[in-house]
Amino acid sequence: MNERTQYQQLQPEERQTIASLHLQGSSIRAMARILGRSPATVSRELTRNSSAVGYASVPAKTLSVARRSAGRRPNKLCLQGVCWRVVLHFARVEMVAPTDIWAH
Repeated sequence: MNERTQYQQLQPEERQTIASLHLQGSSIRAMARILGRSPATVSRELTRNSSAVGYASVPAKTLSVARRSAGRRPNKLCLQGVCWRVVLHFARVEMVAPTDIWAH
């Protein structure tokens, strides 16, 4: 059978382990073996989430969250968006139901 593994983001404990092992000078493969992760995952974590002073678990989590949210498109009906204002206009002024607005 073709079983597909499901990706799980690194947990705070794993980031702390990476930080500790990185300070001790462990290799990426050794860190990956200890964590039960792919060496590519550990390498990517160190590359993407290191700062000028090195790798630390808490700033790494902050960088990861910021990068993840920056890559997402805003909702179509965000409160500051044009679509939301159109829906409000028609709902208030024209007395049209929101479902009728989206039908067009």
